[in-house]
Amino acid sequence: MASSEAQSFVDEMVRSRGYVLDYHKYMANADYDVLQRINALVDGVYLRQRLLDRKTKELLFIASLTVLRAEKHHITSHIRVALDAGATPGEILEAIEIALPEAGVVAFQVGFEAWRETVGAEPLEPSAEAMQSVRGRRDGGAA
Repeated sequence: MASSEAQSFVDEMVRSRGYVLDYHKYMANADYDVLQRINALVDGVYLRQRLLDRKTKELLFIASLTVLRAEKHHITSHIRVALDAGATPGEILEAIEIALPEAGVVAFQVGFEAWRETVGAEPLEPSAEAMQSVRGRRDGGAA
């Protein structure tokens, strides 16, 4: 059973970060001491205001998580915080696109899917005419 101190700590993590990951929840119960030490590092390099503002840090996190092929829910949590910090969907997408030259399309696609779902991006479907020309070629017709 979680101590009230650990519960307060997790609640404060949500307030200060804007999210809490599954491993934070489990660590609060399993090894609260180590979770505090992990959080101190994160606070020092990520949460505490230094030279980079929160929006910039979130864009960097999104790019690095995409390159590392992090789980989609982890990328999504940082996309939400970036939006709350004032980043536009276009700025976030540009950060994700940075993954393309170094990490490739497969890494990009995970970040892109997280972005697409989070911002509610709309697709542009091929026209009926274009689709018919493809069907005609498949069926042996001239296009």
